[in-house]
Amino acid sequence: MKKATLVVSKYLQNNNIFDNKSHRDDIYDRFIKLKGEFKKYGYDLSTDDINKIEDSKIVIYSSNMPSTLPREENISKSYIILSESAFIRPDNYDVNKHKFFNKIFTWADHLIDNQKYFKLNYAHKFPETINKDLSNKEKLCTLISANKSAPHTKENDLYSKRIEAIRWFEKNYPKDFDLYGVGWDKYRFSGPLLIRVFNRVPYFPQVFAKLSGQNYPSYKGMVDNKKETMEKYRFSICYENAKDITGYITEKIFDSFFAGCVPIYWGANNITDHVPKECFVDKRDFKTYDELYKFIKNISNEEYIMYLNNIENYLDSEKAFQFKSEGFVKTIINTVIGEKNVEE
Repeated sequence: MKKATLVVSKYLQNNNIFDNKSHRDDIYDRFIKLKGEFKKYGYDLSTDDINKIEDSKIVIYSSNMPSTLPREENISKSYIILSESAFIRPDNYDVNKHKFFNKIFTWADHLIDNQKYFKLNYAHKFPETINKDLSNKEKLCTLISANKSAPHTKENDLYSKRIEAIRWFEKNYPKDFDLYGVGWDKYRFSGPLLIRVFNRVPYFPQVFAKLSGQNYPSYKGMVDNKKETMEKYRFSICYENAKDITGYITEKIFDSFFAGCVPIYWGANNITDHVPKECFVDKRDFKTYDELYKFIKNISNEEYIMYLNNIENYLDSEKAFQFKSEGFVKTIINTVIGEKNVEE
């Protein structure tokens, strides 16, 4: 069997990325299915510690721009999946680095030419059905996210807008909102390294958050199962890390869809090119949180079920295929294996 390698972070090596039992929420389902499809074409796709780059006929860099770029003799067999935006990883869109790869898979609509750049979305394992039982909805709204801040630039930043939404609900309607995720019980020290080192002092960030009044009363802790938690809420705040990035649609809106929870979305400026407007509440339609709250609080059961029906229809549609693990696999196989078959 011919060798193909998937270049991954160290914690995903030893084929750990292909072991579904090691990860929550089926987050690597697309790569598990990709390995299976490669096998059909006579390729053993394994991580780069098992199938070495120099021994492989195909090399796929799995997430972001590597610190070590492919050598010149390996460019023709090297492909890369650019998952993060330039907002998080500026190096992903350094065109001088793109020449080291045969083909590039990206969500960035403006780059797609189906020659060098191919459209590839963040893909998911779709559920067979979504939970539309309204009796299970215990509360109005939730937000599930890690507590992070913009790493490079404040332009188009939505990290701060998540905090704005959290604080608004805590101040005005605390009984209608719950916060979950990593790090919200800690104060995040920023600035010079001498200051940031306090983030690593055991228990100090938690204590300082309380003493400084920077804690979050709505915080309910981490979640073991995101879907099961979100099923208990009617709406979820789904803000991307940054706004107005064309085609940048991550897992956030789909996590909400899969839980039968209507997302309040803010992010890609062309979201409706990929997801019907009838499936989500568009934050851009509301000038204030007061307006948004009145809308979600007063929506009738009939109107709410209509949203869920629209979501269900969309997930079953051809338009959503690009966000499924199967769509992810098809794009890569058609591009990479198709090209190799022509060469051979």
